[in-house]
Amino acid sequence: MTESVAGTDVSEDLPEYPSPRSGECPFAPPPGLLKLHDSGKALVRARTWDGTTPWVVTTHAAQRQLLTDPRLSANIGAPGYPHTTEAMKAHAAHIQPSINNTDGAEHTRWRRMLTSSFTRHRMEKIRPEIQRITDDLIDKMLAGPNPAELNEALSLPLPSLMICALLGVPYEDHDFFQEHAGVTNARFKTPERAAESTAAVRRYIAGLIEAKMEDPGEDVLSDLGARIKAGELSMEEAAPLGHILLVAGHDTSANMITLGTALLLQNPDQLAGLREHSDDAKYVTSTVEELLRYLTIPHLLARRAVVEDIEIDGEVIRAGEGVIASLPAANWDPQAFPDPEKLDLTRAAAHHHAFGWGPHQCVGQQLARIELHVVFSTLFRRIPTLQLAVDVSELKFKEDSQAYGIYELPVAW
Repeated sequence: MTESVAGTDVSEDLPEYPSPRSGECPFAPPPGLLKLHDSGKALVRARTWDGTTPWVVTTHAAQRQLLTDPRLSANIGAPGYPHTTEAMKAHAAHIQPSINNTDGAEHTRWRRMLTSSFTRHRMEKIRPEIQRITDDLIDKMLAGPNPAELNEALSLPLPSLMICALLGVPYEDHDFFQEHAGVTNARFKTPERAAESTAAVRRYIAGLIEAKMEDPGEDVLSDLGARIKAGELSMEEAAPLGHILLVAGHDTSANMITLGTALLLQNPDQLAGLREHSDDAKYVTSTVEELLRYLTIPHLLARRAVVEDIEIDGEVIRAGEGVIASLPAANWDPQAFPDPEKLDLTRAAAHHHAFGWGPHQCVGQQLARIELHVVFSTLFRRIPTLQLAVDVSELKFKEDSQAYGIYELPVAW
């Protein structure tokens, strides 16, 4: 039996997306996702939570082609867009245009507002501060209870402190914005809860921008305030942008620190190499890129609506259909990464898609890379006996979040 989607017959016997992770290897992408590689096709149809049947792009090469194609749109209100959650679908028609949901010249305008704030050169200038904070947090962890919980001790404070400094957000408000980051990324939140959380964070950001318009500093929110005063931007545009930066600027890195630490502790042979070469910048850089590839924190991205027919790999994707460029699938594509299931810290993995691909690549990826470089070159050198304080089977992984991770990671030394 088939149904018709945008003029195409679609079999009811379709894979589920996203499919469940394996309890035996929760660090790996879902087995059902990886099985799609066996078809030999660059893209296959799948059925999502609301019964729609978008195309799932499974190969690294096809994602590079499609995510740079202007016939795909990031506009979540466009026909066929494959919404991640019920809340996103409910509010899609009313979402404020911003950096993450616009295309072409409009998207370029948004991105140019931020590019100079997050260049690699500027991020390298704050590396000493990242190192200082990392060492201070590890000092406090070592002076406190043993075992400790890594999210609370290191993973959340470090990127939160850094994004607060860059944006101009008071770190003492971290409980507030960390709680709302959890709501932003929750897959099963109600539309009502999503709306309440979004409104609360945007009121908060707007208040900070208003204060900085009167007393500016050297930070991103002050820059946005200056653009408002110059008539280049409205507060209705600036507050959502600040919201996006605040959430994405700490939550993904925090999850990466925790998940990466747990993965390394489960791979002692690879961890031994990192300990031996922790002062080798190239080795640590390779480690960071391989961990990013292996784990792919934004595991449900990237999603697009098709605005004009596209032919690829013998298939025609019709206007009005949806596309999910599954980043974990690309990062475990055996054509791009031989033996992808093998964690290899010496692998040349920098061509991964953990930050997406194309014009919507993560604007803060250089900050994230430097934070991870500092943490993974420091943590196991400072605490060579670090180990999990519970069996990995007791860890609760974030399958219910759009940002994959671990809710709590008890560690001992």
